[in-house]
Amino acid sequence: MEHENKEDLANYRIEKAEETLKTAEFILKEVKDYTSANNRAYYAIFYTIRAVLALEEVDFKRHKDVIAYFNQHYINTGIFPKKIGKKIAQAQRVREDSDYDDKYEPSPIKTEEQIETAKELLNLVERYLSKINRYEETP
Repeated sequence: MEHENKEDLANYRIEKAEETLKTAEFILKEVKDYTSANNRAYYAIFYTIRAVLALEEVDFKRHKDVIAYFNQHYINTGIFPKKIGKKIAQAQRVREDSDYDDKYEPSPIKTEEQIETAKELLNLVERYLSKINRYEETP
């Protein structure tokens, strides 16, 4: 999909994150498939992070590289709180365990935590993007 500029791409990724988060909530509440809900919650987080990176026109093929870059340039610099960085790392571990560890039994509580992390990050990033857009529009 072509996007006219980096802001359009960031907005597209935020929309994708919001849709994916709604899917995670639906799967948790209606289907009670915690593995799938964890996966969707993680991807909502991942798309949200990629929205921020779109503004720098930075992207990576591997998830760990996207998250490492975000941590280095946005968490470690204080743009976003360290607490959310820890929650993102936890969400990544839960998603990997849910998807790849045959013995992992995801719980509804852990899945709710992943969804809450996705919501929290999405809120932080939407505020960040709004602030960035205001500064760019000011002559």
